[in-house]
Amino acid sequence: MELTHFDEEGRARMVDVSDKAETARVAVAQGKILMKPETLERIRSGQIAKGDVLAVAQVAGIMAAKQTSQLIPMCHPLAITGAKLSFKLVEPGEIDIEASVKVHGKTGVEMEALTAVSIAALTIYDMCKAIDKTMTIQGIFLAEKLGGKSGHFVRD
Repeated sequence: MELTHFDEEGRARMVDVSDKAETARVAVAQGKILMKPETLERIRSGQIAKGDVLAVAQVAGIMAAKQTSQLIPMCHPLAITGAKLSFKLVEPGEIDIEASVKVHGKTGVEMEALTAVSIAALTIYDMCKAIDKTMTIQGIFLAEKLGGKSGHFVRD
């Protein structure tokens, strides 16, 4: 497998996808943010001064997926056809985040799903940092990818 974001002179380039077929593509990414148990309880009970943490993180993640090409230089701008985020509150102090992004296009949406999870986690951190500066974002990864030349990938 060769790296495709470099030209023959070793310089960065955006991959030319002109000749690729348009297919339905889906990417699912996951990650988590760890926090003090009391921070999780305040999120659960809606007692964070800045508002509904998970609702804001959900919107932020979707917005981030749509802006990925503005953040990561070699990503193609994509007409995303669907994006959703879900959160699972895990005792004693963890929120698991999952993003699923869909497109019908010539290139995949892995980076968009990973960006959605990352920004959702950062939004949770931002909204709760006044009460818990010890939060840790970790384990962001591609869980599944469908479509395109490389086919179906599921992380073990």
